[in-house]
Amino acid sequence: MHLWTPFPYPGAYRFDTASLPDHWARLHRGDAEPLPTEPDVLQAWALFHNGDFQQANEAGLALGAAGTTVANKATCIYANYLEPREEARLLLLKTAASRAEAQQQQAPALAGAWYWQAYALGRYSQGISVAKALAQGLGVRVKTALETTLQLAPHHADGHLALATFHAEVIDKVGSLIGSMTYGARKDTGLALYQQAMALNPDAPTTLGEYANGLLMLEGESAAPQALSLQERCAAFEPLDAMERLYVEAARQALQT
Repeated sequence: MHLWTPFPYPGAYRFDTASLPDHWARLHRGDAEPLPTEPDVLQAWALFHNGDFQQANEAGLALGAAGTTVANKATCIYANYLEPREEARLLLLKTAASRAEAQQQQAPALAGAWYWQAYALGRYSQGISVAKALAQGLGVRVKTALETTLQLAPHHADGHLALATFHAEVIDKVGSLIGSMTYGARKDTGLALYQQAMALNPDAPTTLGEYANGLLMLEGESAAPQALSLQERCAAFEPLDAMERLYVEAARQALQT
């Protein structure tokens, strides 16, 4: 395995197994991940929240089934925000998706296994183009995995957000008619899912930023003022961990350009 690009703000976050539980509910309001009871698993999560993504991935994989979710999240977030080589980025996402699918076989009631498969395949689809991904049948797999996530964990805010984005991106790429008839994508469903994500996790930068992007895809220029307001709130957010820092920095850069 090649060395991953380091987190660009080293030392900014210093969670450990003693301090992380105090912040767990706030940090995992989006993905509904339960607080681990095993110290080694909690340590792997501390590495993730500090931005030590490669170490978190390796620690998670070394723990077997108990560490698969943290390994997959570390891989997905790293691939999405920090891996500079497109081929390597897509390979990492495919690897995480495959691990999550295998995890589903062992623990079919684990919402995280379905969510991280969907996240990895969704980001992979964006990398190869949504239209090409739909033609390959990836859209159906993403939608099914996200719907399963929400069946298992109705309070999974990021699941609502991701499924809303599925509806928005399909409609944006192929139009409302084909999107509805072929992929089951609907504008009203997408907007309702974004609203549900906002109700569950209203102050998270990911919720604000993804809702802004989704509004533009679903409503067009008429939603520009509301989308800009959401993006500005996202950019003004004070990150609590490495993942939030990467998202907020990306939002700030997008506003500047």
